[in-house]
Amino acid sequence: MQGEKRGKIIIVMPAYNAEETLEKTYNDIPLEIVDEIILVDDASSDQTVEIAKKLGLTVIVHTENKGYGANQKTCYDEALKRNPDIVVMIHPDYQYDSRLIPYITGFLEKGICDVILGSRIRTRKEVLECGMPTYKYISNRILTFIENIVLGQNISDFHSGYRAYTRRVLETIPYHTNSDGFVFDTEFLTQAIYFGFKIGDVPVPVRYFDEASSINFSHSVIYGFNTLLTLLKYLLHITGTCRFALFGKSK
Repeated sequence: MQGEKRGKIIIVMPAYNAEETLEKTYNDIPLEIVDEIILVDDASSDQTVEIAKKLGLTVIVHTENKGYGANQKTCYDEALKRNPDIVVMIHPDYQYDSRLIPYITGFLEKGICDVILGSRIRTRKEVLECGMPTYKYISNRILTFIENIVLGQNISDFHSGYRAYTRRVLETIPYHTNSDGFVFDTEFLTQAIYFGFKIGDVPVPVRYFDEASSINFSHSVIYGFNTLLTLLKYLLHITGTCRFALFGKSK
């Protein structure tokens, strides 16, 4: 709300070969509410780093490709060093609409939620017309349904890459125990639920096009399997059958 003091907001961008879309994503960010934008480059082979520096972003570079999850670990480590109130993670591939950051962070500022996801799934017609491959839509619906049942949630899109967290979430969750790969996102949300954080989502238009990053079919299958494995670990942990570092010390 205009005239209302906002907390410190830091944007983090896990980047890999985003030269074609980084500036478009940046130009849509409402810079008047953002204190800093941190881009972590995972050893891109294009001009991502040069463009990010030209835009005035804080740039951290991995000298070797470590993976999507490892990239986020660096993002959050760097963000926490700056004592933020809210951290927003958005991919610099222009797939998600960064103009919506003020609305997403508003739910956190008001204490309504601790985690907010940008949901791509409003209607089947809309998301398919935006270009989401049919197999990804179907797998998203199946996995999200299972996750909601197992985790006791009512989230419309568990697999969104557009997320905002309060600082307390990042300080509580042992995210360094997570995978360095794509399943990091699923593990993080499962941890957030385990630790009792309130999760919500808001509708976000999404764009699918050649330059937007997206995992291929084979990686999607592996991701789906690892998502189910994460749910199994959660069930085994909360029932005391097995203990996993993913959830830290038992409660």
